[in-house]
Amino acid sequence: MTTRATAPALGQLGETTLRKVRRRLMPLIVLLYFVAYLDRNNVGFAKLGMQGDIGLTEAAYGLGAGIFFLGYALLEIPSNGGMYRYGARKWIARILITWGIFATAMFLVNGETTFYVIRFLLGAAEAGFFPAILFYLTLWFPAAQRVTVLGIFILAQPISNALGAPVSGMLLNLEGVAGLHGWQWLYILEGIPAIILGIITPFVMTDRPEHAKWLKPEEREWLSSTMAAELADKQKAGNHNFLAGLKDPRTIAYSALYFGLVCGIYGLGLWLPTIVKALGKFDSTQVGFIVFIPYAIAAVFVYFWSKRSDRTGNRVWHASMSMVLAAVGLLGAGFLLPVNAVLAMVFLTLAAMGIYSAIAPFLAMPSAALTGAAAAAGLAMVNSLGNLGGFVAPYIVGILKDATGSSQTGLVFLAACLAVTAVATYLYARNRPEGVSSLRPQPPFLPLNTTRKQS
Repeated sequence: MTTRATAPALGQLGETTLRKVRRRLMPLIVLLYFVAYLDRNNVGFAKLGMQGDIGLTEAAYGLGAGIFFLGYALLEIPSNGGMYRYGARKWIARILITWGIFATAMFLVNGETTFYVIRFLLGAAEAGFFPAILFYLTLWFPAAQRVTVLGIFILAQPISNALGAPVSGMLLNLEGVAGLHGWQWLYILEGIPAIILGIITPFVMTDRPEHAKWLKPEEREWLSSTMAAELADKQKAGNHNFLAGLKDPRTIAYSALYFGLVCGIYGLGLWLPTIVKALGKFDSTQVGFIVFIPYAIAAVFVYFWSKRSDRTGNRVWHASMSMVLAAVGLLGAGFLLPVNAVLAMVFLTLAAMGIYSAIAPFLAMPSAALTGAAAAAGLAMVNSLGNLGGFVAPYIVGILKDATGSSQTGLVFLAACLAVTAVATYLYARNRPEGVSSLRPQPPFLPLNTTRKQS
């Protein structure tokens, strides 16, 4: 029989402290991830002009779009080791500057080979950023509040796509300015902000709560002691050094599950402008404003769903149901594309809602399972191996589109990936403490046994 426990009250001091931490750290973190997502996904809009100029097939585009994640995966774990050694503030700044350089350098692409090489280097430069931020959040926010914070962070993904879509579409209209193509201006103007933010970040970020001079002494003491107590509690479970995080069976399992989720994230994100372009005779600016719609709605839903996940404490149910919603959306869009463009966009919106709302509750599970250096290693490995889905999915969608001349089979493939991942996530994580927080009441419609030990 499951014993329910309500979350301990934070108290006036705790509420005030965490509110101040959110206001200080989250705007910058969201902005950084906004720019990161813009720089990795703007290739979907650049393709609308670049494909004809340099002669890319659909499969070649899919390979080049996805090869970003090979460079990303190869350097993810070493990069996160550097972050743990040198501190998040300096390491994130280093990542920002190097990826900004290669994001801007994409304007030099002149054929398939340069497209592959620079996309690979861009992925290698950005390696470590996402898990570094995830680990950074574990240093500042107690586990019971973490999914809401992760949800705010994840909001940068659909917001970046929503706001970046019309901007990218309009930048393509700079065709011929200073002798450059519109897609070249897109890469230049969207790559430079990362370099600027890399210079600013060390002056704004703080490595750990005990270094936060912007908190009052009593606030700093409360946060430091709270996070230290949580760390000590998790360390009772066993060895948490860097190598232990890589060898932990939970790390491997969550890496495989995240692979399936990432297939949906980038399979949709990197191909959505092409799908919308095929729905009608739209110019690049119109495509941008149409693509804005599903991502804007998804951003609102992500915030609601993340808050609900924290309120119930049931991470696995929220992650799994989101993936089911995404699978239904992609499957419906796949069959409606040739029939009704408006209904197809409705289902693509459901897919975006499901995909992005799954990320925060899912990632809260591995981050709750490990701590210390093991968390840095484990989260890096989950993100590294999982993001290989960002290589596989766009490439397969491109191959299917070349073979069939339609995006329909690609969407069905992505729906299948998410459906399988939803079931596997539920079956694996439903009885694990990191899937159902012991600090929050469980929803009455899903009784789970949370007394089972972690494997």
